Amino acid sequence: MIKPPKLNIGDTIATISPAWGCAGDEDIHWKYELGVKRLEELGLHVVTAPNSLKGTEYLAQHPEARAEDVMWAFENREVKAIITNIGGNDSHKLLPYLNPETIRKNPKIFCGYSDVMNLHLYCYQLGLSTFYGPNLLTTVAEAGDWHTYSKEWFQKVFFQEEVIGEIPPSADWSYDVHDYTNPQHMRQYRINEGYERIQGKGVVRGRLFGGHGGLMEYDSESSIVLSKADFTNTILFFEDIPEFCDVEYMGNFFDWLGENNYLQVLKGVIIGKMCTEASFTPYAEVIRRVVSGKYGLQDMPIMYGMNFGHASPICILPYGAEAELDIENLRLSILESGVANLP
Repeated sequence: MIKPPKLNIGDTIATISPAWGCAGDEDIHWKYELGVKRLEELGLHVVTAPNSLKGTEYLAQHPEARAEDVMWAFENREVKAIITNIGGNDSHKLLPYLNPETIRKNPKIFCGYSDVMNLHLYCYQLGLSTFYGPNLLTTVAEAGDWHTYSKEWFQKVFFQEEVIGEIPPSADWSYDVHDYTNPQHMRQYRINEGYERIQGKGVVRGRLFGGHGGLMEYDSESSIVLSKADFTNTILFFEDIPEFCDVEYMGNFFDWLGENNYLQVLKGVIIGKMCTEASFTPYAEVIRRVVSGKYGLQDMPIMYGMNFGHASPICILPYGAEAELDIENLRLSILESGVANLP
């Protein structure tokens, strides 16, 4: 995997809206401005992609305009990093408009989560390592403050070329939904109980790969086609929101992995915090029923409760990076840097 150059103080970071275009909506734009301010406080110069603030209605109707922004950001030699404003549900519509050779020849930091997974997998299949990490509106521009845990991981992963190392759980976390229109709405944080062993034993190593349940939606007619090789010798990271991912859905996801012979070639699985106060116990039971019961993979390490994806705060996971999962001691470590020390 090709790593992008690290960030330095004074570098330019571009904001894009590859999915939902709400960053340009009048009642939500305050949140965009707050996110820009916080990135500038880190010493970054923020530029806005030409179409990214044209609003929800326009960008929903013009996926080609969103794709133009992606290409503009990768082509622009001044831009050293790209952060998505927010996720959504239709970033797959951009893929036919993208130029793969241009993206491949211009590796740079690209981060976001949720529906941004489509672009991550597109880059992954071009050989580029991108980052399942913060969106501007939902992470950086959280009302009140940019959570210390999220901010520290942003600085550690993007500004330093050292090995990322162990990712401990945050001290607290929130599953509250976002209020995009109310600057006074503060998320409520609870004590974080840490990670939970779902099953398995031992210590395994593998490349980081994954996203959310939309992985099941790719088929032979998609712009992205998954194969057994994508899952072989990987530590799969998975997260989703309860509105889509109920207990039955979780079971279906792991069964889908097994039916496609993806589950059998994994090294392990890490699952992100679910945005709910409900117990994870029913999810854990269905996972064991499928993975251990149906497919006989009792030793496969599966750990729940990592801080990435839709809950807050979040760490950053580089696609393709070598990681180590120690299920006995509930530890995940990334064994290499996410970025390169290049000019």
